[in-house]
Amino acid sequence: MYAAVTLFVFMCLTATTHAEHHQPCHSPNMTGFMTVISQKAGVKAFGAFTYDSMGKKLRFRSNESHPINTSVGLDLLMFFEEGIFYEIDSKNQSCEKKALQCTMHPLDVPDDATFVSTLHSGSSSIEGEGLKVNAWSGSMPDSKGYYSMFVTMGCLPVTTLYFSESTPFLFSNTDIELEIKDPDLLVVPSFCLGQPLEETAEGTVNSFLNEFM
Repeated sequence: MYAAVTLFVFMCLTATTHAEHHQPCHSPNMTGFMTVISQKAGVKAFGAFTYDSMGKKLRFRSNESHPINTSVGLDLLMFFEEGIFYEIDSKNQSCEKKALQCTMHPLDVPDDATFVSTLHSGSSSIEGEGLKVNAWSGSMPDSKGYYSMFVTMGCLPVTTLYFSESTPFLFSNTDIELEIKDPDLLVVPSFCLGQPLEETAEGTVNSFLNEFM
């Protein structure tokens, strides 16, 4: 499957773009499910996410709603504007507060992304049997890698691939709804309030993506 996705990305990167100028769009508020797949380890995580596009906040909780055999169990609350995030352990009523060195994540097109092409997944001629998406690409600021992101005409992120020095990762989003169903998920839990900011080890880059690497 991963080889097929990689081929699809290669086709996108070599496609002819339209003449008109395209500006990166920004995703709306969303609730949905995210699957994280590594070429080396297979499915790394599957869980529910809540995204506040205006406040630039993200909550991701893996293996809660649909437990599967994955190697990563996470509960992350990211504050991209403030440059901090929390790793939450609700079971033990504890958390870790850390600094964000990189704010890139798979739910929004970066401002410096380059438009690649407009594509149809499935069929463009049969009603209800295709999905029109815009493909964007760019470099990853904290590594020598690059990304390819595919979003709908309404700027809903469908799939994002990150090609880093370690291993390629695929982030796939499903069952997206255009609302924040539970705003409390984007509020710091009471047992995390007053938590000191942990020191970041030299050479460490904290980011949403690196939580899965």
